Amino acid sequence: MKPRHHLYLDEELTARLDMLASKPGTSKSAIISDALREYLNRRATREVDDLLKHRLDRISNQLGRIERDATVLLETLSLFIRYQLTVTAPLPEADKAAQAVGRERFRRFVDQVGRQLATGRSIDTPAGDGEPS
Repeated sequence: MKPRHHLYLDEELTARLDMLASKPGTSKSAIISDALREYLNRRATREVDDLLKHRLDRISNQLGRIERDATVLLETLSLFIRYQLTVTAPLPEADKAAQAVGRERFRRFVDQVGRQLATGRSIDTPAGDGEPS
């Protein structure tokens, strides 16, 4: 047995409910039951949406800051490389010893970056005395 409820509706809602219930196969109880169910489902969904909206906004802001920081880092590196290549004279082709030293320094640089990334340390705070090895 379904529980009985006593509801008071204004005249406009009563007239609209009567008009909907006049169609064959419908009843006022079914219409009100469906409407109440939809209302309650929407309200619960809205609460979940509000909670997710705040979290998604926070994540979106964090991603925006990360993107901005990455852009700054890439621009800084690009400008440094351009400057370094502009002011550094190329080594003479005959100076094999200097070229070998350059290759060895580059290899050590790449190794050091790899080690620091693998250990999770920040690249801007190298291990040891702060000088590249």
